[in-house]
Amino acid sequence: MNLLLFEKQESAYRIDKSDPRLDHVRNVLRSRVGDTLCIGVANGPKGTARVEEILENQLLISAEWEDAPPPPLPPIELWIALPRPQTARKILFEGTTIGVSAIRFFKAARSDPAYARSSLWSTDEWRRCCWRGAEQAFDTRLPEVSTDESLDTCLQRAAPSATRWAMDVYESNHALCEEEPGPAPLILALGPERGWASNDRSLLREHNFKLLHLGNRILRLETAALAALLIAQVRMQIGIAAA
Repeated sequence: MNLLLFEKQESAYRIDKSDPRLDHVRNVLRSRVGDTLCIGVANGPKGTARVEEILENQLLISAEWEDAPPPPLPPIELWIALPRPQTARKILFEGTTIGVSAIRFFKAARSDPAYARSSLWSTDEWRRCCWRGAEQAFDTRLPEVSTDESLDTCLQRAAPSATRWAMDVYESNHALCEEEPGPAPLILALGPERGWASNDRSLLREHNFKLLHLGNRILRLETAALAALLIAQVRMQIGIAAA
């Protein structure tokens, strides 16, 4: 947690024992009264907080805010065929950490319909995954997250001029690392854990997706998604700083 992120911009915050940030500030950062912390507002400015009071069950901080707005997110949409909830959680967290403008989940032909009924989607847990990713990345921007009934539904709202790449180890003939980027935004699509079905591939090709691969090894979906995203950012000359 490199940034404490808040919903609203205030001049002061009181963090109580139900908030995991209290434990982080007190026991991980080992902050004391007078110390400063890095803070931010979701999709808003960053700032600096001064620790004013530390008690057993709460923490009081005062805030000073920067005037400059946060930079925009990378112009990449990550499209993921609906995976197991535990896989989706990893992609939401890591995708937000690396930086994408949107993460869109959709039901592909081989997606398990039960995955859509997970509490991950029926509560705000999916947003908390992104929230933690933004705090890790020292950024305030949260990607747009959506779930669609089908790949076709997802395609209907795709930007017409977007570059479209789909990862497919079985039928692609070109490596992602060798592909020249086209116009932004970039749509980067990955199939379900059981792979694309033939009708999925046909639909992707009909909508001008180029099938690309990461090599001849079969990767877990979360590994493939993050590897593809990192390579795509390098190809688009988007810098990434290591923590």
